[in-house]
Amino acid sequence: MREQATIRAVTSIDVARLAGVSQSAVSRAFSPDASISSRTRQKVLAAAASLGYRPNRIPAIMLSGRSYMVGVVIGGLENPFYATALERLATALRENGLQVLLMHVHDALTLDSALDQLLSYRIDAVVTSLAIGSKTVARALSQLHIPVVCFNSSLVGPWISTVNSNNHGAGAVAARRMAAHGVARPVWLAGPAKNAASRARGEGFRQGLREAGLPATALTRLQGDDTYDSGYEAITTLHRQGIRPHGIFSSNDMMACGAIDALRERMGLRCPHDVIIMGYDNIPQAAWRSYDLTSFDQHTDLMVTRAMELLDEALLAKGTPLSRTHVVDAQLIERGSTAITD
Repeated sequence: MREQATIRAVTSIDVARLAGVSQSAVSRAFSPDASISSRTRQKVLAAAASLGYRPNRIPAIMLSGRSYMVGVVIGGLENPFYATALERLATALRENGLQVLLMHVHDALTLDSALDQLLSYRIDAVVTSLAIGSKTVARALSQLHIPVVCFNSSLVGPWISTVNSNNHGAGAVAARRMAAHGVARPVWLAGPAKNAASRARGEGFRQGLREAGLPATALTRLQGDDTYDSGYEAITTLHRQGIRPHGIFSSNDMMACGAIDALRERMGLRCPHDVIIMGYDNIPQAAWRSYDLTSFDQHTDLMVTRAMELLDEALLAKGTPLSRTHVVDAQLIERGSTAITD
């Protein structure tokens, strides 16, 4: 029986021989920061393409100390906002010549549970749509001595930057809209206590209500966990307590959609005829006719752009710990759930 021929992998020596250059020139041609003439690089790339050569990145990593890999930490993909942020992050990183190392955590809110994973890989930076949940984790991340860029994190530190939606300001806008609609019994549907963005939205909402002249006793606070089911259950609980809301501001759209369904099914109330409601994130479902939900758009594209600018600045600093906070104003997208009716 004839033995099966062994297929030998194409090496940099083969490429160098075909291109008529040294082996070190082949290595430099595939290194973004290496010094090499344009003519030589084109010869090497043409030879590599004809041979089907793919460079081994490990030697370059060992020599330069850079992997050109960015850890992207995600969680809570059941919320369309996080799925959208992930897609746009990954696209932006690839366009900047960086490879994505995807790390999934079960906690949909904070980066904390990813710390062990981050310590296990040689990555150049971390970008995440999650926040940092504790000062202990912030210190541990700083000790990695690599840039970390988060979304909506109230905690930063050396090497750590964040791009935040103007959560507090949006909460105040929501309160003013409630007052303009003559809402006498507002409801705040909060997300989990460790959700820094939700806390800021709630604080802005309460401040806006005070400035509008509504007493603190007029506000009812409901607790959710950022899911559709928790929004539905919160309104069901309100119904059992005999409280009839006039206006609801929800920390995110997922809970707001659950709340709208519970208002219809449990309390027989319609939006906006009987109660107005606002959410946050402007997920695709907010525009569905069954919800027609007024919501705050965080401008995910702009937040990703600002995150990439912070990352570029940090990588160019080459070892200097930078910490920046950039705030992006959220835009109120008004739909039928807050339409003024006669």
